[in-house]
Formats: sequence, C-alpha cells, structure tokens
Amino acid sequence: MHALTRIATALALTAASLASASLLAEEARYNQIALRAEVNQEVAHDLMHVTLYTEAQHADPAKLAAEITTTLNQTLEQARQVRGVSVKLGSRHSYPVYDEKGQKISAWRERAEVRLESADFARLSKLTGELLQSMKMAGMDFSIASGTRKAHEDAMLKDAVNAFRARAQLATEALGGRSYKLVNLNLSSGGFQPPMPMRAYEAKGMAMMDAAPTPQIEAGTSQVTVSADGVIEVQMP
Repeated sequence: MHALTRIATALALTAASLASASLLAEEARYNQIALRAEVNQEVAHDLMHVTLYTEAQHADPAKLAAEITTTLNQTLEQARQVRGVSVKLGSRHSYPVYDEKGQKISAWRERAEVRLESADFARLSKLTGELLQSMKMAGMDFSIASGTRKAHEDAMLKDAVNAFRARAQLATEALGGRSYKLVNLNLSSGGFQPPMPMRAYEAKGMAMMDAAPTPQIEAGTSQVTVSADGVIEVQMP
C-alpha cells in the first residue's frame, strides 16, 4: 500500500512539474512577436538564352531522322566555333501523322532543339541571326547568372538584417517595451522575373529574308529579394 502511495505521489509531482514547465514556457512566449523585413534590388540580366529548332516531315522515318540529324550536326558545328557561347541539344521527338480518316499513318514528323547560352549578347545575337538561315527560333529569354545573383544577395544581407532590427525597434516601442531580445532569425533569398520584351523576326520575314539581321535585344532586369524572418521577445518595464 505504501509503495502505491509513493508511486501516486511521484506521478503527482511529475504532473505538477510538467504543468509548471508548460506555464513557464507559455509565460516566456508571452511577449514574443514574429516579424518580417525584406530588401529588394533590380539586377540587370547578364545571361542570354536562345532555343532554336528544326522540324520536318517525311513518309520514311529513317530518312526523316537522317535529315534532322544532318541539320542538327551542321548547327552544332557552326555554333561551337563561336567562343563564349554554350551549346547543348534540347528535346527531340517524333510523332506519326495520320491520314484524313485517322486510321493509317501517312507520314512522320520530327522536331529537335538546340539551346544556346552566352553572357555576350552581341555575339549570340549575331550567331542566332546566322543560324536562322536553317533553323527556326523557339524562344529567347534572359536571366541572372548564379554568380551575379549570389554577389548581390551577399551584399543585401546586411541591409536585410538592419531592416529587421529597425522593425523590431518600432514594434518594441509600439508595445511600450524598454528593449527586445532576439529569439531567432532566418535569412532567405528569392526574386521575381517580369516578362521581358523581345524584338525578333516575324515568321514571314524569316522565311523570305536573304541576309540574316541581328535581333534587337532588350535584356531587362529581375528583382532580387533578401528576407529576414524572425521572432523577438519584448522586454517590458
């Protein structure tokens, strides 16, 4: 009986300790406030991306594949001769073309892409114009190089922390506190890339041109953001 009493007493003390710890934890969090501050910067795009493609149709799939491969090889060979331009193959796929009744395959159609990238806009623009003699343009877009983005984010970290500190001080004063204690702080980065204008060729113009002109480039910018999310504990008088 005495053993059961001791166990019951121990359990009661444990429950009381847990309740007390819970109350203390709640009390410690009583004056805690979650805050967020962020800084933004417009950063010029320094990478240009161009996707070109070739597409053809033939009744013989083997001849079709050979035709597409020949065009790709010529394009790759020409592009690789231009220094400062990264070249790689994109997607390549073929699909059947059916007759009017949709029951019999009458031909095959194949499409293949080549993707180009460079920090030298003028050089890649010139190459693009030359390659459009045998290829078509699927798209042109711009981005911030990873090294450039990291350099800007590193430079903005201090500004983000200072913005958080200023907001924390404002919140403390608004609550009538005398000071605050930093509980935790998380720093993160992100960005927004708006649609970028591009002036290229009209389809009819590409088919009829004798000499390939150079596209007019408007690279644009992206917004780089560094955010500071944290919790402070306001010290009341």
